[in-house]
Amino acid sequence: PPPGMLLDSLQESSVPVWAIGKIGEIFLGRGICHTSKTRNNADGMEKTMAALHELPEGLIFTNLVDFDQLYGHRNDSEGYARALEAVDEWLPGLRVSCQDEDLVIFTADHGCDPTTPSTDHSREYVPLLAWGPNAAVGRALGTRETLSDIGQTVAENFGVHIANGKSFLEEIVA
Repeated sequence: PPPGMLLDSLQESSVPVWAIGKIGEIFLGRGICHTSKTRNNADGMEKTMAALHELPEGLIFTNLVDFDQLYGHRNDSEGYARALEAVDEWLPGLRVSCQDEDLVIFTADHGCDPTTPSTDHSREYVPLLAWGPNAAVGRALGTRETLSDIGQTVAENFGVHIANGKSFLEEIVA
């Protein structure tokens, strides 16, 4: 990971970061105070809920591994659809577990379209869904220039500085 990334800034400001899934590996443990590996999406969702109840303040950074490893890279569009449905079923429980000040952001770090002939990462836009109990409803965030916009939004939410990206926090906080 490059120097000056979001997780470094959070650590310098004593904001705890819990990594769930393969996040700890992706960031080589930098800026992370707690790591919890997962077996699959269901385990990731369960550990995310447990962290939400255990961590009073901080960043819970979860990677749901099945979308990439089991379905996207294996061109299994039906499995991908079932995995999306499982997340949809999980969301109401996540929603009621959130506190007023919580912010939830769903995205992906790359495309991985299971309907293409290739098993490599694909170049379509990734989803960006942001919500929380105090978030505005139905705000379109448009096409973002960079994934760094998400990092900048998280940085602003925690009151830390990073160099890249344009925060959309003002656009989503009611």
